[in-house]
Amino acid sequence: MPKLYRGRSTSLYEKRKDVGKWQAATIPATVIAFGIGANYLASMEIDHTKTIFGVDPIFVLGAATIACGGLGYLLGPSIGSGIWKLSHRQILPLVEARERDFYQHIVRNRVDPRYQSTSNPVPDYHGEKIGSLHHYRQWLRDQARFRKKAAWETDP
Repeated sequence: MPKLYRGRSTSLYEKRKDVGKWQAATIPATVIAFGIGANYLASMEIDHTKTIFGVDPIFVLGAATIACGGLGYLLGPSIGSGIWKLSHRQILPLVEARERDFYQHIVRNRVDPRYQSTSNPVPDYHGEKIGSLHHYRQWLRDQARFRKKAAWETDP
């Protein structure tokens, strides 16, 4: 089993970016789902004299075709993540362990949201914008700045 070193090419941040690239399967999934929906719905026999839910059948079929594309848009990231997990099965447990460890570190270092206000909102509570070591250090500084400001505002 390969090791997940802290080196540049196999760092956690690089792997997270790699998964994000695979989640770009949203675009082809949307196009494919839209095409399949359009093909199926266009081949249906419809009676133009009858309404569906009180609406002209053409509008209902058009909305259904767009809904098929929307379904593909929603399923695209899941499909991309699944493909990434299948193609990286050897290092998947290591990446997931590092993700869990990283998330626990985020939980330990994030601020208490009870002290937020409109003038002092919580900075990136879940650490979603962290994409590199530089972003992580900036996140830690923002958390410390929030703690300091919240402590200063709550003191009488």
